[in-house]
Amino acid sequence: MMTEHGIGTRPLLFLDVDGTLLPFAGDARQTDDEANPLLAGLDPEHGRRLAALPCDLVWATTWMAEANEVLAPRLGLPQLPIVDWPDDDDDTGRLHWKTRHLVEWAAGRSFVWVDDEITEVDRIWVAAHHRAPALLHRVDPRHGLADADYSAIAEWLLKDGSTA
Repeated sequence: MMTEHGIGTRPLLFLDVDGTLLPFAGDARQTDDEANPLLAGLDPEHGRRLAALPCDLVWATTWMAEANEVLAPRLGLPQLPIVDWPDDDDDTGRLHWKTRHLVEWAAGRSFVWVDDEITEVDRIWVAAHHRAPALLHRVDPRHGLADADYSAIAEWLLKDGSTA
């Protein structure tokens, strides 16, 4: 069964890029892409590990279409759906600007949101406004996605994500 966004009904994994796939501490490797020196820190192994998770991957990043143009090929990932961000931000300033829109985009499906800017305020809001299970997983932006993050996400998807 396909949903409004043209993907299946497995849990979603909303994936941020900066600080998540591209750590801010960076890597000493050189890259031929001078437009974004953080690309040197992109570990191509992320693609295999992400694709192995039992979920539907969705770009949830300000990279927008560039995530599919620049990152997906480097990671060996197919073109993924992209969250199209609204022009308005949360008016309270406490809730992350992505939070409400991700809950709307999920449309009642279980989801994992992987980002380096998630706070407890976001977790509380999602718990109160989203009826399906959700894991808001904060990644250390200095290191990006690490083994422990993949383990926590995979464990949640197998245990809680499939109950929607």
